[in-house]
Amino acid sequence: MKMHRKDLLDEIQRLKLDIDNVMAEIQDFESTEESKTLERGKQLNSGKKKFNMDPKKGINYLVDNKLLVWSPQPIAEFLYKEDGLNKTAIGDFLGDREEIHLQTLKAFVDLHEFSDLNLVQALRQFLWSFRLPGEAQKIDRMMEAFAARYCHCNSDVFQSTDTCYILSFAIIMLNTSLHNPNVKDKTTLERFISMNRGINNGGDLPNELLTNLYDSIRNEPFKIPEDDGNDLTHTFFNPDREGWLLKLGGRVKTWKRRWFILTDNCLYYFEFTTDKEPRGIIPLENLCVREMHCPRKPYCLELFNPNSRGQKIKACKTETDGRVVQGKHQSYSICAASAVERDSWIEAIRASITKDPFYDLVSLRKKKVISQAPQE
Repeated sequence: MKMHRKDLLDEIQRLKLDIDNVMAEIQDFESTEESKTLERGKQLNSGKKKFNMDPKKGINYLVDNKLLVWSPQPIAEFLYKEDGLNKTAIGDFLGDREEIHLQTLKAFVDLHEFSDLNLVQALRQFLWSFRLPGEAQKIDRMMEAFAARYCHCNSDVFQSTDTCYILSFAIIMLNTSLHNPNVKDKTTLERFISMNRGINNGGDLPNELLTNLYDSIRNEPFKIPEDDGNDLTHTFFNPDREGWLLKLGGRVKTWKRRWFILTDNCLYYFEFTTDKEPRGIIPLENLCVREMHCPRKPYCLELFNPNSRGQKIKACKTETDGRVVQGKHQSYSICAASAVERDSWIEAIRASITKDPFYDLVSLRKKKVISQAPQE
């Protein structure tokens, strides 16, 4: 009996040791998994920050660290659902013309459900999920994808995706006209109806439909996502051009990387794309732009006042302490990453006073719709 009891106690002791070992292994495993989770969380946050600074590099970083699959659907879901992504960066990535980007754009748009929504409601949802880039070709691709998706979800509203495309642009331009304080000549209902005549495969859309869309925009402007929200929200909605450039300081002659936005005859520059306020504002009125030779930096352009040589350009900048002061430049030296990019900026700046980023897109599509309409 004593021997049996001793064996039993020994067995219990062995079981306790086994249990202790298993518990230790579980704790080690949990600790390892927790460390992996923390590390992956850090990598994810790092990837999002990289994405906000450079969308392509951010996505590549996430793919390289196995946090994302290099495939349109997973990337689209990441852009659509993940918190902390800059809406400007999302629009920049989706607007690229490479095949993976085109497929991602389609997958991204397909994540939106537009069934039983009128066109303004659908646009509100769509334009809340990212920020339209400034380049006309990117805008064209993105609005084309939107129109196709809306017509797929609402097959009985328009006779063609071209009609939806044209009317979508008309609504966006109406929003700018009615709610941008810089626009003095506000579009009336009568003008809105008139400008959209003949876009429904040569026929007119019902006045009741156009009136409802007009009233919706008049009563409530489009909302821009918070990471782009500031007092200049409407100014930065659909800029003529935007991107990273180097700017030579006015007083301290050092080159600094800045995010530039060209719109409404002004050039704004920011330290980061997520900044709420610009570091500087350069009104382009009375200025000229030209290619500039710089010994240390290739691909430069210069902004200058041809009529006031030697005088400071009327511009303003924000100091580190928050004070807004007059700029200290007699001319602005700006450096692009390539000759093509430099020339593109020069062309955009020269055209900024009169160029409407939507006008050519809509005009071409209207001509197409009217020319393809059945003749009586």
